[in-house]
Amino acid sequence: MIELVLAFFGSLLPAALFNVNKKHFIWVGLSGSVGWFAYSGVLNPSEQVILSTFAGAAAVGIYSEIMARALKVPATVFSISGIFPLVPGIGAYNTVQLIVENKLSEAAGKGIETLASAGAIALGIMLISAMFRVVGKARVQKAE
Repeated sequence: MIELVLAFFGSLLPAALFNVNKKHFIWVGLSGSVGWFAYSGVLNPSEQVILSTFAGAAAVGIYSEIMARALKVPATVFSISGIFPLVPGIGAYNTVQLIVENKLSEAAGKGIETLASAGAIALGIMLISAMFRVVGKARVQKAE
């Protein structure tokens, strides 16, 4: 539970820095909590960091697209702030630390995991955004 609260504030504070409208703060904070909930839900049974990061990013993407339509604001308002708790900053730090300690094989493994996690975030958000666009275009064509 404490992790969800921290993820909420981990998304809320960047939103304040990005000058997001104050009436959307609660919804922006929830995007981080939704992403972290999905991340934790996949990480605990599988112990696969990259898959968990993808699941968290996909959850943020779905939440962002739904809230964008509900509140009539761009989805990036929710997705950019929502992915902050998922960003693998500690992985990058550990990679550099292992390089400094001359543990190059461990550093390579951690570096690849960090880059793959960053790629999973981008892929998760992009895939969900593309799906919503395809479905939206299909609805418009069907209505015509």
